[in-house]
Amino acid sequence: MNFWGKSSRATKFTNVKCTSFAKEFADFEYCYLKSINRSYKYVSIRLNLFKTPVTKVKFNGALYKRYNGYRPFMYNITVDACRFLKDPTSNPVINYLFEFSQGYSNINGTCPINHDIIIDKLPNGFVFNRITKVLPFPEGDYKLATHWIAYDTYKAEVSIYGSLT
Repeated sequence: MNFWGKSSRATKFTNVKCTSFAKEFADFEYCYLKSINRSYKYVSIRLNLFKTPVTKVKFNGALYKRYNGYRPFMYNITVDACRFLKDPTSNPVINYLFEFSQGYSNINGTCPINHDIIIDKLPNGFVFNRITKVLPFPEGDYKLATHWIAYDTYKAEVSIYGSLT
């Protein structure tokens, strides 16, 4: 806190990496971090699904903090995505992560998934406001690694990097 009672913490996205492990099943059309100015950045991702409908999906979300390399920090959770989409309150931690993309993503239905997955212009300010106000985090560099598992094989990984100072 500074003298005026407002938080002096600064947050920003630093990188995004998307990898498809089964290009015949799904591949990224785009995956980028766009910087509009020094304080406004956003992430956009589009995963094209080639074999729809997808009826069996698991999601793994793991949070890492950079110490001497990225080390596990707080959470590493795997859930059945179809079951979670039916009842988002079934897992509060994944629901907290899922709410980051609400309003910026087309992931809002239930299984089967019959369409490409899009996250459009997810701004750093929205994400990091939730991180600093809803669930306070210590300063540092972070990585959120998400793994997407369909039919019991890894299909894709999306890692979003950011810093909190």
